Amino acid sequence: MTQTEEKMSTQSKLILFILILGNFLCLISETVMNVALPSIISDFHIRTSSAQWLTTGYMLVIGISVPVSAFLIQRFTLRQLFVTAMSFYLIGSFIGFITPWFSLLFVGRMIQALGTGIILPLVMSTMLTLVPVSKRGTVMGIFSVAILFAPAIGPVLSGLIIQYYSWQIIFLGLLIAAALIFLFALFKLSNVSETSRPTIHIPSVILSTIGFGGVVYGFSAAGEETGWSNPIVWLTLIIGVIALALFVRQQSKLNSPMINMKPFRSSVFSRSIFLMFLIMMIQFSMMLILPLYFQTAAGLSPLQTGFLMLPGGVTLALTAMVGGRLFDKIGFKPLLLTGLVLLTIILSLFTTISSGTSTRTAAILYAAFTIGVGLSIGPVMTLALNQVPKPLHAHGSAISNTINQVSGAIGPALYTSIMTMASQHFIQQSNETNKTLLQIKSMTSGVHTVYYVAIAFAVVSFLLALTLKKKDQQLETQ
Repeated sequence: MTQTEEKMSTQSKLILFILILGNFLCLISETVMNVALPSIISDFHIRTSSAQWLTTGYMLVIGISVPVSAFLIQRFTLRQLFVTAMSFYLIGSFIGFITPWFSLLFVGRMIQALGTGIILPLVMSTMLTLVPVSKRGTVMGIFSVAILFAPAIGPVLSGLIIQYYSWQIIFLGLLIAAALIFLFALFKLSNVSETSRPTIHIPSVILSTIGFGGVVYGFSAAGEETGWSNPIVWLTLIIGVIALALFVRQQSKLNSPMINMKPFRSSVFSRSIFLMFLIMMIQFSMMLILPLYFQTAAGLSPLQTGFLMLPGGVTLALTAMVGGRLFDKIGFKPLLLTGLVLLTIILSLFTTISSGTSTRTAAILYAAFTIGVGLSIGPVMTLALNQVPKPLHAHGSAISNTINQVSGAIGPALYTSIMTMASQHFIQQSNETNKTLLQIKSMTSGVHTVYYVAIAFAVVSFLLALTLKKKDQQLETQ
């Protein structure tokens, strides 16, 4: 490859800038409602389980729509898809801002999610097309900021808004940001991908919808009050897993599959994708459990909790960008192993936290933890996608984004259920008579158990990373 070919054009940089902006906004929406739920419950006089569907349903729609993205990316132009996706997001945000009814608010969130489900894989697929191989680490580092920093900043922004205004202002802010990105794309976004006329296989769409929908819903429902004792959880998970197995089997037999499974023929791709899944699970152990613990045990407000997590979010963004540049210079393995060792050390320190731990100490530990995540997730994601040949970019992107969304559903449910079970076990074994103190002690025990499980995932991740070789960084084998 010549030096000229290694350079990105100004137009390519502009296209990626627009797409990453849209991606960042969509990912903020995944967590921005969490802090607002108590206000929504109060305003609409609904149950907590109903309000949680604003987040669970959002993840569910994304989980269903992402697998179809490979077909859409091949069938329609970049401009058509992005403008359409942002239109969905605009409409959903507008409905959320003006609605007087919870049912309409829910519809608005689902329309938002539909736009998000199109944009997420579109960005990654376009990036693989535009970015030279030698620059992918750097660009993936920037992209990792959107993937990891946006969900972390969502609760902070919504906490600030709820503190001084109302939850409707959250949707107004999303609406304004989406309108600006939409107009920017309308005038500046150009097409770079080639379209074809793939046929849509309806049975595949049905199986993927049931499969991914069942898995995402099952794990999301497991994180609610009834947890794993709810038979609906197990029923939807079993149905989802069976449908996914049939979907994968069907895709391997089709001439024009909805998601081509050929990338999994690469052992490096398969191991990297699984490693990415494990690291994202570890990240969710912090993003969910840490703020939950400090709000319950230490009595922090949602806004204070948001600021507790903010230094880590900023550190994560900076580390991901630096890690991306280092990937292009020194390769993935030193970054990945260093990041995983740091993750394990910090998780070990978190097994000693208590209600007496200062917010400053927790914020510093979390910031150190995000350095490990930033050094790990970008390199392993780039390594996986580098194994995908150009004709399969859309499919590799769909696989990667599907794994991200599934980890987003499994992570919170798994850790919440572990914390709940460990807390209940502590209560059964304890002689503590003070109910308030018992609640704090039992939750502390549950949180410690969660982090021990996360340490186990980190150790497995480290051992798996050792099996990857430096030569595996070579790219795009046909």
